[in-house]
Amino acid sequence: METLSTLNSAQVDVMNMMSFVNTQSSWQRMKEAIADYFAKQLDSEIDGLWADGTLTDEKVQSFATLHERTPYK
Repeated sequence: METLSTLNSAQVDVMNMMSFVNTQSSWQRMKEAIADYFAKQLDSEIDGLWADGTLTDEKVQSFATLHERTPYK
């Protein structure tokens, strides 16, 4: 079997772990674990933005009226 050269080592590891996923419930647990990992990473980044003053209450409130859609004609 030919290995794709476009995958990095972490991606290959995840693909190898998929061989242990043999039921829908184990697939669901794996997806939840991955989602939890990225949620924790996001929380950490947001906490850092609050700590250094990049993110403030005023900035969050401004998101309510933010319109950044690309106008299409």
